[in-house]
Amino acid sequence: MTSTPDHYQRVMKNCQSLFAKKMTDYGSAWRILRLPSLTDQIFIKAQRIRGLQTNTTQKVDEGEVSEFIGIINYSLMALIQIELGVSDTPDLNIDQALAENEKQAAVVYDLMLAKNHDYGEAWRDMRVSSLTDLILQKLMRIKQIEGNDGKTIVSEGIDANYQDIVNYAVFALIHLKAFED
Repeated sequence: MTSTPDHYQRVMKNCQSLFAKKMTDYGSAWRILRLPSLTDQIFIKAQRIRGLQTNTTQKVDEGEVSEFIGIINYSLMALIQIELGVSDTPDLNIDQALAENEKQAAVVYDLMLAKNHDYGEAWRDMRVSSLTDLILQKLMRIKQIEGNDGKTIVSEGIDANYQDIVNYAVFALIHLKAFED
C-alpha cells in the first residue's frame, strides 16, 4: 500500500499542475476575489459533489474528481488571500502565484502529517460522502465566522478551516483513486 505522504504528494502535484495551467490561461484574476466569494465557490463545488453522490442522474459530464481538485485549489487561493490580502488587480505573475501556492500547500501538508499521526489515519476508514459532509460543515463554519467579521471566541479561525478542507479533499481524491499509477 502506498503511504499517505506519497499519495498526498501525488494528489497535490496534480492540483498544482492544474493551478499552473489555469494561471497561464487566466493570470491571477482570482486575486480580486474577496474571501466570501472564494468560500462561495468552494461551497458550490462541495454542493455539486454532494449532489453527484445522492442523485441518480447526472447532467454535466464532470465528476467528483474535478470538483475536489477545484476545492483544493480554491482553498489554497483563499489561504493566499488571507496572507497577502485581496488585490484590486491581478498582481501576481505565474512564478509568484506558484510560490505562494506551494508555500500554503506546505503548511497544509505539515498539518496533515501532525493530525494524521494523532488520529491514526482514521480518514482511511471514512467514506467519501462523509468527507464531503465535513467539507460542507467547515464551509458553514467559515460563513459563520465571516458573518462575525472574522472573529471567534474559542474556535479555530478561517484559515484552519480552509486547511482542513484541503486535507479532506485530498483524502477524498485518494479514496477515489485519483492519480494512481
